[in-house]
Amino acid sequence: MGKHIASARIQTESSQLLKALNDSLPFDKVLYAEDIRGSRAHAEMLAQQGIISTEDQTQIDAGLAEILADIEAGRLTLDGDEEDIHMAIEGELTRRIGDAGKRLHTARSRNDQVALDFRLFVLRHNKAIAALLLQNIETLVTVAEAHSSTLLPGMTHLQHAQPINFGYHMLAYAAMLKRDHERFISSYERNNLSPIGCAALAGTPHPIDRRQTARSLDFAAPTPNCLDTVSDRDFALEILFNISTMMMHISRLSEELILWSAAEFKWVTLSDRHATGSSIMPQKKNPDIPELLRGKTGRVNGNLVALLTVMKGLPLAYNKDMQEDKEGVFDSVRTATLSLQVLNEMIADMTVNREAMEAACMIGHLSATDLADYLVKERGLPFRDAYHITGNVVNLAEEKGLDISELSLADLQRIDARIGEDVVALLDNRASMNARESLGGTATVRTLEQVESWKGWLREQKKV
Repeated sequence: MGKHIASARIQTESSQLLKALNDSLPFDKVLYAEDIRGSRAHAEMLAQQGIISTEDQTQIDAGLAEILADIEAGRLTLDGDEEDIHMAIEGELTRRIGDAGKRLHTARSRNDQVALDFRLFVLRHNKAIAALLLQNIETLVTVAEAHSSTLLPGMTHLQHAQPINFGYHMLAYAAMLKRDHERFISSYERNNLSPIGCAALAGTPHPIDRRQTARSLDFAAPTPNCLDTVSDRDFALEILFNISTMMMHISRLSEELILWSAAEFKWVTLSDRHATGSSIMPQKKNPDIPELLRGKTGRVNGNLVALLTVMKGLPLAYNKDMQEDKEGVFDSVRTATLSLQVLNEMIADMTVNREAMEAACMIGHLSATDLADYLVKERGLPFRDAYHITGNVVNLAEEKGLDISELSLADLQRIDARIGEDVVALLDNRASMNARESLGGTATVRTLEQVESWKGWLREQKKV
């Protein structure tokens, strides 16, 4: 193997083992569009500053445009002997246009070049993932509106607790994904600064204009400190953290879908498009998609921890360890994108089994708290006394094999004579659900208010 294009100091051929360890082209070639875009903006600035001639810049720009078209048409494959995408593009450009191509790298280093390419990639996918999150939120809101009165056992500790409605439950996941959306947008805004022009670590003596290249590449401004810039991978860590948090939310929803689709629940039925069968048991319908989504959470968490570990002890500025920054990000971005696409489709296509959900509300004495609240509000008892009276009522219902809502007034008054006839209606599960009208509560009227608020928020996001 011959010397690499960037190795002026090295006088002997590189070891094949070094090449295997060092070369990043097999994975960083996905940055070809960002690399070409950055190079075209850099060459334009060099020409406007009089650092290279207009003729050279015209040849560079035309050559890079031609390379981009050839890559996207499949006429040029990036699988040659170059060590990374930057050298591959520059080498191909020089082969096509000669000496003008050799002038492209004036006033920049691969350190700021890779920081630029990678940052552009991450910023683009921050916005793309945020857009997919909006689609998922919209689907959850649609399901919520359709099921704002569908009773569901609300749980704590995976035990039946209080009656809620299924729409309200779906809006809880919408709230999680909204926070995810906000994190991706915040990361985009915070990291939308241009690294190009920082060169190796200390800037350049050439009279460059970093503000011009920032404008050309749609950045808000150049980064303020070149030493920090070439060694900064916070933007990559942020997208990895954002994806890990988002996938944790998706995993929680997936876990519930897996449980709810089991025979013991039968609360939802996943479409045949989003389930698989068994190779040996012909009756099986397995929730493989939510299981895969749950499993991929571990994968993206690993990518985050890997890059945190790479970065934790690095001195300023650039170190070759940082070549390990990309594969995990590329993998997590692919995983997040596919996960959001399939989750959205699965939720939209699933069937909600209202009768099974509502039947489940008759297990676990979901309206018990309503009896305690009644004794406090209507009979003036201290809550702790009302709590113990209600516990005795629950014990009686258990002895009779009934739900608390099925006890007669006589049964209730056997426990405490202060319980009046007006409490019977309060113990109905639907009445219990609709009694929770406090802000953010589960009552159907509040759920529908939340739906309208979500719709308004979604409309605002689509304007951005």
